Amino acid sequence: MKIFNFSTELWLPHPREEIFDFFADAHNLQVLTPPWLNFEILTPRPIPMHAGALIDYQLRLRGMPVRWRTEITEWQPPFGFVDEQKRGPYRQWIHRHRFEEKDGGTFCQDDVRYAVPGGAIVNILFIRREVAMIFEFRRKKLVELFGVKNGCLV
Repeated sequence: MKIFNFSTELWLPHPREEIFDFFADAHNLQVLTPPWLNFEILTPRPIPMHAGALIDYQLRLRGMPVRWRTEITEWQPPFGFVDEQKRGPYRQWIHRHRFEEKDGGTFCQDDVRYAVPGGAIVNILFIRREVAMIFEFRRKKLVELFGVKNGCLV
């Protein structure tokens, strides 16, 4: 199974605890997901976050309905956490979130290790671009939510 990596980083001018608390509410994932995916969290509120927590979603990929189950496999507030797909469209999806205090704000880093049916060709033709578009939407939404401090856009 060929494993692919995707990484992104963003600095936000807010304390790490505030940024982590936003990510610690699993329902905020719906805010960070592009509308074209028709993403919906199925697990009812509240979702207690901890290692071993399971979260169920549904979404549409290329028009097809998909169910997705994630397990939180590492939980280290306010430094980071890891979510892993247990059921879903990927052969593997491991997403590590890291939060570091830096320059009076929070440096956020996402590292994803994933594998897809069809391997490198499917990744090159479809998946890598889609993953990049999803994370670009997420970056813009985080800047919209947290990127202004003292009247200045960062």
